[in-house]
Amino acid sequence: MPTIRSRSVLGPERRAEAWRRLSEETFDVVIVGGGVVGTGSAVDAATRGLNVAMVEARDFAAGTSSRSSKMFHGGLRYLEQLDFGLVAEALHERELSMTRLAPHLVTPLKFLFPLTRRFWERPYMAAGFVLYDVMGGAKSVPPQKHYSRAGAHRIAPGLREDVVVGGIRYWDTLVDDARHTLTLARTAARHGAVVSNSTQVIGYLRDGERVTGVRVRDAETGAETDVRAGVVLNAAGVWTDQLQRMLGDEGGFTVRASKGVHIVVDRDKVDSEAALILRTEKSVLFIIPWGEYWIIGTTDTDWQLDLAHPAATSADIEYILGHVNSVLTEPITREDVRGVYAGLRPLLSGGADSTAKLSREHAVMTVAPGAVVVAGGKYTTYRVMAADAVDAAVAEMGERAEEVPSSTTERIPLMGADGYPAMVNRADRIADDYEIREEQVEHLLGRYGTLAEEVLEMAADRPELLEPLAGAERYLRVEVVYAAAAEAALHLEDVLVRRTRISMEYQHGGVACAREAAELMAGVLGWDAGRVEREVGLFEQRIAAEEASQVTESDDEADRFLRNVPEVREFLTDTSFDPAVAEPVVAGSVAAD
Repeated sequence: MPTIRSRSVLGPERRAEAWRRLSEETFDVVIVGGGVVGTGSAVDAATRGLNVAMVEARDFAAGTSSRSSKMFHGGLRYLEQLDFGLVAEALHERELSMTRLAPHLVTPLKFLFPLTRRFWERPYMAAGFVLYDVMGGAKSVPPQKHYSRAGAHRIAPGLREDVVVGGIRYWDTLVDDARHTLTLARTAARHGAVVSNSTQVIGYLRDGERVTGVRVRDAETGAETDVRAGVVLNAAGVWTDQLQRMLGDEGGFTVRASKGVHIVVDRDKVDSEAALILRTEKSVLFIIPWGEYWIIGTTDTDWQLDLAHPAATSADIEYILGHVNSVLTEPITREDVRGVYAGLRPLLSGGADSTAKLSREHAVMTVAPGAVVVAGGKYTTYRVMAADAVDAAVAEMGERAEEVPSSTTERIPLMGADGYPAMVNRADRIADDYEIREEQVEHLLGRYGTLAEEVLEMAADRPELLEPLAGAERYLRVEVVYAAAAEAALHLEDVLVRRTRISMEYQHGGVACAREAAELMAGVLGWDAGRVEREVGLFEQRIAAEEASQVTESDDEADRFLRNVPEVREFLTDTSFDPAVAEPVVAGSVAAD
């Protein structure tokens, strides 16, 4: 099998090198958290010329950043809250990603807003859409367009004529959040950052009052080491408070987790040529096209249980079905639901009674000398959050701060973006070269951009890898191999849940292809038969627990099902220490391993 040699390749050898560098080097900044803000901060810091390390306890995008509504959007509902600055900022970032930074991952998406109230609703919503367009929503996409009842029904024949009185078309964008976050991690590595998943922070290092690094544990082997840095940046999302308590200092932010649940159904269950957005009593509900499916969501409820594995309940699913069925001629049933996923939004707490009222603005704070925290925000504005966080980290570098350039990420395309339009134009020739179908090339281009040929090259000596994965035929076997060899996938779950989206796209949740995928990974990662059995068994347990949780009525009951499944990362345990009472680690006080 061809070997890919690049700093951006996150395979087994690179992970071993990353652990060595974490142990031996002193970094300008170490970033804690491998979600979109952490990976975005790593790109920002590395492209300023800083020596950067980023560590993630589980997998890149394992939390919030793989469980969103799959949109890079301005946030129409924030106009109603008069949060014009946030909307304008988000629309600017949407335009940047769609046209320059990640056109292979952030793509235009047509929406229809169905009007259900006569007289007042059209002018009220039109005013909001005008603001949306003026603030930047209609730069690279068409402006709003109004439709009568008949016009709206031509776009979305599946809408009830007795409920819908008209419609307004507008545009936003679609993104595979997990792949976008992974691409940020690889882009950071390409620019010199040390990035390492399955690397859990278990303590802070201090020299007097100043924070001088972190103590980390390899969640794969149990090994521990000190990572020394001039500044530690906490970008841990919903885990922000836990990291702050570990630091032992008062102050900082309070972050509340809001649970958002989405369901996945076949495309024939909603007859529409556009995505749909519906108003609810709490917020909005999106109906988003996703390949051969629709993603429908989301909910917005407080969550105070296991942050790693938020659970969807029957009540969550019924809430979504109730709202979407109120406008559809053919109701969607529970039997139609192919997949369900739940994620947590990290919201800055301001004492609001409902998470739906908490701020989506972000904030950055220096909580101790050498320790910076960034929290809040929304996926779309990750780049702005990252730039602000790195600015604060640079300010902690003393006299050297004046030598550090300002953020350059507005001008730096992510991996796979350079030359993307040209590669799209020769998709037919790529298909001929590798003897696969053109639609398979298009699928790869939408996931990897110009790295698609790098993926295909891995099958140069093994043509069988260009065959579909049994039970998940929209994916090629080589994609599983590439995930393990180049994309830092260490476990079966990493591949079936995040490197691909098989777990949410297929009703079997990935179980039908789990063994074949594990055996493909084994050839790259050196797994024996026992390890393959363990990976398959744990994945099957996780999927069974999720399915069981989805017929429960309460969060507590659903949470118990998921807590009973062992962590796939053997040495990753939330109960191994209590960050609320943990003593800060003093620099030099931990014996060498």
